[in-house]
Amino acid sequence: MGQQRLQSLDVLRGLTVAGMILVNNGYRDSFPMLQHAEWNGLTVSDFVFPFFLFIMGVSLYLSLSKAGLRFSTRVLFKIVKRSVILLAIGVAINWFDMAVWGGALDFGELRFWAVLQRIAICYLIAGIFALFGKPDLSLPLSVVLIAIYSIILLVGNGYSQDQHSNILYVVDEWMFGASHLYHKSAVDPEGLLSTICALVNTLLGFYCGMKMKRGVNLSEKTGNVFMLGTVLVVCGFLLNFFMPYNKHIWSPSFALATSGACALLLGLSMKLIDGNGRKGYVKDFFMVFGCNPLLLYVTSEVMAIVFGRIGVSAWIYDTLSGLIPVGEFASLAYAICFVCMNYLIGYPLWKKHVYIKL
Repeated sequence: MGQQRLQSLDVLRGLTVAGMILVNNGYRDSFPMLQHAEWNGLTVSDFVFPFFLFIMGVSLYLSLSKAGLRFSTRVLFKIVKRSVILLAIGVAINWFDMAVWGGALDFGELRFWAVLQRIAICYLIAGIFALFGKPDLSLPLSVVLIAIYSIILLVGNGYSQDQHSNILYVVDEWMFGASHLYHKSAVDPEGLLSTICALVNTLLGFYCGMKMKRGVNLSEKTGNVFMLGTVLVVCGFLLNFFMPYNKHIWSPSFALATSGACALLLGLSMKLIDGNGRKGYVKDFFMVFGCNPLLLYVTSEVMAIVFGRIGVSAWIYDTLSGLIPVGEFASLAYAICFVCMNYLIGYPLWKKHVYIKL
């Protein structure tokens, strides 16, 4: 079992990517739980991005541990190359969104940050740590980062929705300019300083991968994962009383609670899938997304932009709403249809064992 690939990790990654596509494409009036919390609070949608970062940390440990987590220029180059490409794809998607609406040359309005850019930065830093640091230090490093970020939030008025008094917005505006930031929230949800705590999700995933790998059998592996998940959820819950859950600023309580929840779900997946060898359409559905996560996320973003520009989104939604009179259910039906469209792109690749990697 120690050398066998964990299918549960692919399934959970696929569930997360499919979830990201689902919550990003709820058309018009979606259910509140399928929208991000307006400020403080936690909804189902708020879990998907931190889940991906946590799973990325687990995968990073399992991948690099095959070579003994030893430094090599080849591995370092691969980590840097992947990070740069991810960052470039993220910026390219932001530019493409402007371009299809006639703003191809409006570089002064180009947003620098987004989901892929944050993934790139977290992957780069966690990867460098994996090559130069000790795996056991990932947990204390996470604690240090949480402490530093907590001080930043408390001293810098990080929970304020007044942009010009919130240090997260002030730093982003000073470094990148207001025109390059996200404008639908008090702060850029993928801004620079909040990436400190997003990195915690990746490092805790890295630590989870280490604890999992050190288990002698599946039972011990899942026990280690469940224990870590329980501790993190409890710590996040307790910290929430002082520093509420907030995805926009990626609060420490949010990082801990989402990391813990992901660990618990991973442990459950390991028991159901790796332990019992469960097969079925549901597992295969998410495997399609889990084996080509980057490709299907990028295609979903491009499709959403194009569909919105040429009116396909409105046409599909209007057709569905004619059959489904309740707006929230029509929105959910549209989002599910959108996920299935991306599934149809990934299915033939999965069947032919074609995995697009950087």
